Amino acid sequence: MDPSATPAAARSRVRLDPRFLVGIVLIVISIVGVWLVVQSSDRSTPVYLARSTLSVGDVVRDDDLTLTQVRLGDADAAYLADGGIPDEGLVVLRTVLKGELLPQSAVATDATVNVSAIVVGSTSTLPESIEAGSLIDVWSAQVQDDGTFAPPVVLVAGAAVVRVIEQQGLVSAGGQDVEVLVPKGKVASVLAALAGGDAISVVPATGR
Repeated sequence: MDPSATPAAARSRVRLDPRFLVGIVLIVISIVGVWLVVQSSDRSTPVYLARSTLSVGDVVRDDDLTLTQVRLGDADAAYLADGGIPDEGLVVLRTVLKGELLPQSAVATDATVNVSAIVVGSTSTLPESIEAGSLIDVWSAQVQDDGTFAPPVVLVAGAAVVRVIEQQGLVSAGGQDVEVLVPKGKVASVLAALAGGDAISVVPATGR
């Protein structure tokens, strides 16, 4: 018997089983894979929601909103995310209800607001559903030389209502005026229709 073959020397010559190492590697890979799956399925985005109902023309700042984590997927770019509010605040372009996520399209900075407020008188009775914050379509029927009216066309689509104004005075047709936010590119057309005596009608927009 070789006297050098002591128990300690025998243990030093023991090799780890490759299958044992492969098993450890597979376990580590499995744990990392599960962690990656969990992380990818929990990709939430911090976006703002309204603490209270925001009306057209309001200026909102961080204090008027609450950050919440939501999973929006490809739609996250459509909503105002954390850090998207400048110090001077943002102007509300359409009503945002309490608890509603704040869409990018519902607000703008003073420098980028591209709408003007115009008072439009409707020749037809306004539906009761039209109120401040509603979206409406403004239709116009152009007056012809013989006094008749051409078929109506949409003058402005999806305009936001600032307020509904009851007509005042001793002589009143019982109609209503509506102050609306009109895109600046449409202002000239609306003013021309009003000045020309065209028949103006206001109806709820087909969608928000």
